[in-house]
Amino acid sequence: MTASNSHSFGQVALVGAGPGDPELLTLKAMRLLNQADCVLYDSLISDDILALLPRQCVRIHVGKRCGQHSMKQADIQSLLVSCARKYRQIVRLKGGDPFIFGRGGEELEYLRRYGISTTIVPGITAAGGCAAAAQIPLTHRQYGNALLLQSGHSQFGDYQASDNPTRVFYMGKKQAGSITAGLLQQGLHEATPIALILNGTRAQQQVIKGVLMDLPFLAARCQQDDGPALIVVGEVAALARDTQPAEAHHAVA
Repeated sequence: MTASNSHSFGQVALVGAGPGDPELLTLKAMRLLNQADCVLYDSLISDDILALLPRQCVRIHVGKRCGQHSMKQADIQSLLVSCARKYRQIVRLKGGDPFIFGRGGEELEYLRRYGISTTIVPGITAAGGCAAAAQIPLTHRQYGNALLLQSGHSQFGDYQASDNPTRVFYMGKKQAGSITAGLLQQGLHEATPIALILNGTRAQQQVIKGVLMDLPFLAARCQQDDGPALIVVGEVAALARDTQPAEAHHAVA
């Protein structure tokens, strides 16, 4: 379903609240919370963070905890749309980061069906925040160059090893050819979705979507840009908002 008039909806922000310490909230998260007419929050949101919400905003607890689900995910998504019809500024407040085991992707897809304008505000994920609190470096040049974040349960409740993980490569633009060759050798299909993110979160951000076989070509087109770049490989890359110039699409085709 697609909304015929997106102007009939308010603005929704999927906001990461971090692991619990209110001082780890981002400035953008605080600004949106201060402007919120309605906040839908999870059980993992700490009392210290809830105390920062504006008094006048409507607060709706939609939390889920293992064995104590207060609301099903489908109901939360429907409620988000209902709130977007009623309020001007809606914040969906999630523990950690909304896109790392926060089901923010499911909510984004649902909101897109209705044409609802949605902002994503990343938060410090539990892995990063809790490891830092314990003074554990999750990456270290002497001890390994990869980090795997994995959920302890599947959509069916039990633990299930993933056979199709999302891969993110830092500083891999110049090595795109060898990365592609290595992934193909590991058995990834040449049509696996990829996204190349240049200058992420900055004013000059550019997102280029494609498939694995095209990665070296797409990366080569961006070599003149010396800004930071991330390469995302996996099915979720297909959800990215592509800002690649139209002529580049024709060149790839």
